[in-house]
Amino acid sequence: MTYVITQSCCKDASCVAVCPVDCIGPIGAPGGSTDSEMLYIDPAACIDCGACVQECPVGAIYHQDEVPPGQQRFVDINARYFQLHPSAAGPPAPRRDHAPVLPGSLRVAIVGAGPAGCYAAGELIRIDGVQVAMFERLPTPYGLLRAGVAPDHQHTKAIADLFDTTLSHPRLQCHLNVAVGRDLTHHELLAHHHAVIYATGASTSRDLGLPGEHLPGSHTAAEFVGWYNGHPDHADAKFDLSGQRAVIIGNGNVALDIARIMLTEPDALARTDIAQHAVDGLSTSAIREVVILARRGLRDAAFSVGEFLALGDLDGVDVVIEDADLEDTPGDDAETALKVDIAREFAHRTPTPTRKRIVFRFLTTPVEIVGDTRVEALHVRGPGGHTVVIETSLLLRSIGYRSTPIPGVPFDPASGRIPHGNGRVHDHDGKPTPGIYVTGWIKRGPQGVIGTNRACAEQTVTRLWTDFDNGLLTRDIGEPTALADLLAERGVHPLSWQDWCAIEAAERQRGLHSSRPRAKFVRIADALAAAQK
Repeated sequence: MTYVITQSCCKDASCVAVCPVDCIGPIGAPGGSTDSEMLYIDPAACIDCGACVQECPVGAIYHQDEVPPGQQRFVDINARYFQLHPSAAGPPAPRRDHAPVLPGSLRVAIVGAGPAGCYAAGELIRIDGVQVAMFERLPTPYGLLRAGVAPDHQHTKAIADLFDTTLSHPRLQCHLNVAVGRDLTHHELLAHHHAVIYATGASTSRDLGLPGEHLPGSHTAAEFVGWYNGHPDHADAKFDLSGQRAVIIGNGNVALDIARIMLTEPDALARTDIAQHAVDGLSTSAIREVVILARRGLRDAAFSVGEFLALGDLDGVDVVIEDADLEDTPGDDAETALKVDIAREFAHRTPTPTRKRIVFRFLTTPVEIVGDTRVEALHVRGPGGHTVVIETSLLLRSIGYRSTPIPGVPFDPASGRIPHGNGRVHDHDGKPTPGIYVTGWIKRGPQGVIGTNRACAEQTVTRLWTDFDNGLLTRDIGEPTALADLLAERGVHPLSWQDWCAIEAAERQRGLHSSRPRAKFVRIADALAAAQK
């Protein structure tokens, strides 16, 4: 018998460290990650001990006899991965914990309270003597875990429990509702901390560069995701859901999330933590078909096996595959081969005219967005160079994200990232700048899943400890009270961890009235008011 890792795997790799027989993989180099979409358990080596189940922060691991409906395919997926990659598992690299430091000798500021920042804080705070101050521009922590993960993926959001342990630590102080660049400058942070780690993510969608791209009815994926997740920046966004077809350019997991949310029955969504304004909007939606466009073929698809497979179980929704090579290729890796298998299964199903549809169009290049005063259609070039017109009144571009520059911090506009070497920031001349570090998407670009940030943070914190041990972080800095006084002089009143707990308790209480996990505050003023009660 064996345990099985399923769709909601976050790739945190906590399970790898506790496995007594090293049967979970693939494993990466110390401080690094792998290109795989998730982790897998080798059924031939698993001894059925269950240690991984207790350690998994998102509840993605089940005994093979208890795998939930719709996830049973992962029994075969885990086995197949190790058939093609027999040496993928192995013992994790041994951790080398730093010795305790004298209180006050290392004070670190972390900017951004999403998964990247939380993992970095966890790495630091477990060393006695280290003090951490976390700054977040919103009144709420968790970043894209709260505002990016789809509301019907509640298992994935359970990793917040792991971060709670870090953020509530007595040697970590939260400064929520404080924006670096608005309320504090980069240089003021440096003046009050020995080191600063930037973990501000990538929240701006890339542009297509197409004619008509900014017509009304054309939006970024970030806007739509922020809208249905109740992000304050997008709570007032408006989307025309009156047409029967929506088009998404890009085929990563975000595109699949959007398609799934658009076509899921509102009654089912209303049992999640989706924003109420999104439930109201989707309740009157006329959309029956979502077309997902990809310039390249199926084998280059950016979506994961788990998310692709799950589309086949959507109630009342057919999945249609167009212009895809569905033949087996000997050189395919395990995950690519699975995508082809699943696509072939979808293609062999007979669509029902009365059902909603998700249509995958591969090898299709957008050419122009057309319309007089708003989006009316998209011109695309398909296989063979033929131009096709896809009529739509709603178009979303989901082709990746870019980070936003932070005043005073080096930034490479070409890559949309902060330049660095193993997490230590480099200046515009390429020289290292001890004391300034980076982790997460603003470090490596918008790639990987939530747990990928753990290895990324480990690498950055290891670089920070090297600088500390080499005497490069010994500057004289101001006292923490001086920073608090500076904020008070500017009329800035940070929210503490206790304030966030009050907000969360209020959201959960609001959710009880409708049997939901929470009802989010989508206005900053409402969240602040809840913190004061």
